[in-house]
Amino acid sequence: MKNNNDSLKSIIVLFVIVFAIYLLPSISSMLSIVDNKEEDHSVDNYSYSDSVFSIITTPENKELESTINNYFSDKGVEVKITYADNLEIVSAINSGRKYDAIWSSNSIWLYMLDSSVKTSNLRSTSITPIVFGIKKSKAASLGLINKDVTMNDLLKLIQNKELNFSMANPVTTNSGASAYLNILSTLAGNPEVLTMDYLNDGKLKDKLITFFTGLTRTSGDENFLEESFINGDYDAAVTYESSIISINKKLVASGKEPLYLIYPVDGVSICDSPLVFVNNGNQEKEDIFLEFQAYVMSEDGQKILTTLGRRTWYGGISDNVNKNIFNPDWGIDTTKYISPVKYPSKEVIRQALYLYQTELRKPVHVVFCLDFSGSMRGDGITSLRDAIKFIFGDEAVANMIQFSEKDKIDIIRFNEDVRRIAFGSGSDGKQFIDKVNSTSPYGGTSLYPSVVAAYNYLKDESDEYNVSIIVMTDGEGNIGHLDDVIDVYEESKREIPIYSITFGSASESQLISLATLSNGKVFDGRTDLIKAFKTVREYN
Repeated sequence: MKNNNDSLKSIIVLFVIVFAIYLLPSISSMLSIVDNKEEDHSVDNYSYSDSVFSIITTPENKELESTINNYFSDKGVEVKITYADNLEIVSAINSGRKYDAIWSSNSIWLYMLDSSVKTSNLRSTSITPIVFGIKKSKAASLGLINKDVTMNDLLKLIQNKELNFSMANPVTTNSGASAYLNILSTLAGNPEVLTMDYLNDGKLKDKLITFFTGLTRTSGDENFLEESFINGDYDAAVTYESSIISINKKLVASGKEPLYLIYPVDGVSICDSPLVFVNNGNQEKEDIFLEFQAYVMSEDGQKILTTLGRRTWYGGISDNVNKNIFNPDWGIDTTKYISPVKYPSKEVIRQALYLYQTELRKPVHVVFCLDFSGSMRGDGITSLRDAIKFIFGDEAVANMIQFSEKDKIDIIRFNEDVRRIAFGSGSDGKQFIDKVNSTSPYGGTSLYPSVVAAYNYLKDESDEYNVSIIVMTDGEGNIGHLDDVIDVYEESKREIPIYSITFGSASESQLISLATLSNGKVFDGRTDLIKAFKTVREYN
């Protein structure tokens, strides 16, 4: 009996050893995957709490998330970080949402807060100019190296089709809006005050329209601008100096050519990254804020910002910087004074953004591939119709995502087969809404054939249009193959990004494959399909 017990103990010990060696790492890995699942930091997922210190900030500060979390953890304070674009921050707070601190990209957005919003203790945490980053060989061939370059010089290069660029969306992002206001002000001749009269100047509008013919890729956020630039083939990017530094580090690490930074001598937009307290009547939270702000402005905090390519020294000028970050070979000269453009009033900024969306931007040709398979019956088709009504209806105007008469739109429905059910200009919204409302779901899911059809509509489109495909599906493509899409993509010899929206039980792996192939992106529409469609529009 004793021998049996000893044998049983030996088996148990052996099992424990095997469990520890083989199974625990697997379980730990699985738990790690669960723990590391990306947290929803959106405005919609946020609720205010007196016991939690809440910060709303812009997406470029995601790279500071671990620093912020570690700081508050050491202080024993629970912190909640919400990420939103600058205009979304303004809209959220003006609509009554409460936060304890705002860390925006630029002070100009804080001026758009309602007078009822009480803020205090504003400090600019760093200075970041908006610059042109041009492939160094391209900049050399255009004679831009070690030369004073004006915005009109860049305009002439674009007009002669010698230069194109990618940029974040001016209507929804700070870097895009700041770059646009920079272009607008300098091409207007740098007036002391940019007024509404300039926005009505026909000659200035013609210059701006010409300038934006060079915009070949628009991104809905600065982080994706970096990703798409590295994965794509573009001459230049217009964005934060710190973003160009980040792009160059990645380009050099992968053996690719870096970008050369151009600072137009007639004016550059400066972003000051302000950190400000929102007074909700809680003195304890103000004390917490002041301590956190002091840390950000301390030597340690400023050093962290500097390593990310942000200028933290007075006036943005210094001859004692880390040249591995602010690399002179990339055209960065931190000893040279940068002439900042003057920002206009908030009313002029709002009108300027509206003008860009309705008149100045490069027209687009977009093909919508919409899932009308049998699984879309019920809530699926209702949500899709609501989303299409939002995109092509009056609400699009309020959100500044409307299409214009210059745009081209095709709508493809796919189920058992593929059929184009509508086409026209961006002003034909009612037709598109009616066609989608009168089309019923049934049958299988011809996902890949619909994308092939979309490519065939777009591959020969003129360079006067930016082109893209927007796919919405609630299931898994079961007709056609990815290889069919790859063949037509390679044959077209043109980058046509595919933006996909997941819905229901959509196959993310299929959509990720399409995004990877085309330098596109996948958006989650499961919780809010209308918001997903709105976000996708920001990438066109």
